[in-house]
This record gives sequence, structure tokens and C-alpha cells, in this order.
Amino acid sequence: MSSALRQNHVWFATRPTALPTRPAALPAARAAALPLPAGRVPSAQSAAAATVAPYHGGVTPEAANDPVFVPTPRVPRAAPVLPVIADDDSLPPRRVLLAAPRGYCAGVDRAVVAVQRALKIYGAPVYVRKQIVHNRHVVAELEQDGAVFVEELDEVPVGAHVVFSAHGVAPSVVAEAEERELQAIDATCPLVTKVHREAKRYAKQDYDILLIGHRGHEEVEGTSGEAPDHVQIVNDPSEVDKVVVRDPAKTVWLSQTTLSVDETMRTVERLRERFPELVSPPSDDICYATSNRQIAIKNIAARSDLVLVVGSSNSSNTMRLVDVALDHGARTAHRIDFAHEIEPEWLAGVRTIGITSGASVPDVLVDEVLAALAEAGWHDVEEVRTDEEDLTFSLPKELRRDLAAAGEETGLGGRAR
Repeated sequence: MSSALRQNHVWFATRPTALPTRPAALPAARAAALPLPAGRVPSAQSAAAATVAPYHGGVTPEAANDPVFVPTPRVPRAAPVLPVIADDDSLPPRRVLLAAPRGYCAGVDRAVVAVQRALKIYGAPVYVRKQIVHNRHVVAELEQDGAVFVEELDEVPVGAHVVFSAHGVAPSVVAEAEERELQAIDATCPLVTKVHREAKRYAKQDYDILLIGHRGHEEVEGTSGEAPDHVQIVNDPSEVDKVVVRDPAKTVWLSQTTLSVDETMRTVERLRERFPELVSPPSDDICYATSNRQIAIKNIAARSDLVLVVGSSNSSNTMRLVDVALDHGARTAHRIDFAHEIEPEWLAGVRTIGITSGASVPDVLVDEVLAALAEAGWHDVEEVRTDEEDLTFSLPKELRRDLAAAGEETGLGGRAR
């Protein structure tokens, strides 16, 4: 396992409520981030309930003093070059507000570990249909470990091992894998699988299903593929007037798991204006991690002159965090994959920087951003937490079976239980 990903699956610890302030000169290699166990459905909380603590760079005290534990990403990245900006004592102090929860969720953790464990037990190459999760760094690291990412199954040799991504697949993809005698491992997030089951259940009852989501997104393709004759995709409130249903009393809405909670509810409100008898899903389709990260960024957005959202452009939940930050008072907000993408002009006149990351982002990328900002003069980092997360998912059953047969550990490995 590569060291840059190793940090997300081996060193797990609960963050203490009070820790030493992160050193200003902490190098990026030492700024190793260790995500908390990924989580549960969020409880309703007010901004006042958020806890604030100095940020300690993501390492346990033991790991910080361990010369072996130096996570150095193998995928080369340009070193960030930010000017050291002279401070003005007449202005409020510079600070970084670090949103929590952020980064890896349970479904992403499970999917990434599934590929890593598959490579260990089967050997390279292991094929992955689509990106296992929507993050450039994670995909590049897994490629170097021997994973081969493909768009469609006809690119996979007959009989080879293939992993389905966390976003899920349509039944037609599963059938194709069987026809090609592929050894399929289904790493679909269990919360996405829940939406698939809802679609199948309502289709069996002959409901019209209004699936709120983004056309072309792998998750939406997979869910709509469960009941193509019953599903209509509704991208946003502007499309509601185009919806046509057979029986308003037998119409249900479902949603992609990674949408903006606020925009989704606006779409639902518009749909309900047209179809008052519209049925809601039995439980929220937008996942706990998406909701938690949006609540966290809402809590710090209005206090931030600049918000930086770490994550890739094809990550729906990452892009929604940019939107939510702007909608809730951030003066400006930018998405970046890596620290070197920060533009110096973004920092002009900025005192408070808010930082968060999407649910498929390893914390090493966030700590590289913090290290770059510390070099530029933003040394004071406060972690602002709005919820705790402790949900875990077991590995895919196909992988657990083969790991058990080989006498290997079948758990995620290294996670605090």
C-alpha cells in the first residue's frame, strides 16, 4: 500500500478536544492527516453547538515522533509557491477555520480499501470500471499500485478481476460482467445500494420515479438503470415544469446521494406544488457524509473571506461544497485538487480562510494546503467540528469470501472500532 493512502487506513485516532497548536513550520511530509472513522447520520445541530479546537496536523503524538511514519506521496506534485505576505497588526489576526467533518466517508474508505486488498490478494492488474471514487490523487496512487481504470467492461480481459466503483452500476453492467466471466467485486457504497433498492421497489409497484440528480453522473446512471421505464431524471427546480407523470398519486421522488441538500429540497418543493400527493423516500437519500460536510461549511462560511474546497472537479459533493459556501456568506470560494493550485491573488486582503474537503479526499491533501498557507503567514488553525462520524461498512462480500479463504483479515484494517 502506498504511504499516501496508508495514512488513511492504518493510523486512526479520535482527536482530543484540546491539542497543541499546529507548528507554523510543519513540513508537508509531516502534515499527515488521519481522518476520523467515517460516519453516522448527522443529528440536527445548531452552529452554536460546534466545537472548536486548535488543529494538530492530523497525527497522533506517537506517529509525530515516529521517524518511519513520513507519508510521502509517490505521485509527484508541483510544490506550492505562495508569497510570504507581510502582516498588518492593525487588522484582525490571520486564521484558518478548518471544517469538520471533512474528507473520506465510510463508502469511499470501503471502496479504496477494496481495490487495495484486491491487489494484495489477486495481484496486479486489478481492473476498475470508472474511477473508484472521484479524486485524481486517489486514482493516480491506485494506478501506481497496479489498478487499471477502464470506462467499459469490453476493455477488461475475459475472466479478469474487476471492481465496480463506489457510485454503483446498472443491472445491465452486472449482466455484462457475467457474460464475460469477469470476477466482479461490487464496491458500490451501501447508501447508494439503498437508493437502488428503493427504485426497484417502487418500480415493482408501478410508480413513476422522479430521480433528482445530474444526468451523466455514474450514480444516476446506475440508479435509473434499475428501472429505466419508470425513472425520469430531474436535474434541478428549473426542470420541474417539464415533468409528465401517469398518475400523480403514484409518483415518488428519490435522489442522488451527493447533492446539495438545500437545492434538492427546493426541487422537491417545486415538485410538490405540481404533485401534492408526491411520495417521499422512506429515509433520506442524500447521504450522511454529504449532509455533514455541508452543515460544517455553512457554519464557517460567513466568517471566511476565502473558502478553499479540496477535491476534484468531477466530484459532485465537492462542487456542491463550493456552492454552499458561497450561498452562506463566503466572500469567495475556490475548488482545488492540490496546494499548488492556490493562486496568490486569492489571498489579497484575506484574514480568515475556511477550508473543507469532499468525501473522496484523503486528508494528506488538506494538510498540504495548511502547510502552504502556514508558509504564507496563516499559522493559526482552528478545527470547527459540527458532528462526529463513526460509521463503517464491511468490505464487499466477494472480497471477504476470498480473503477469508486465503486466511487474510476481512475487515478494513487499522480502523478504530
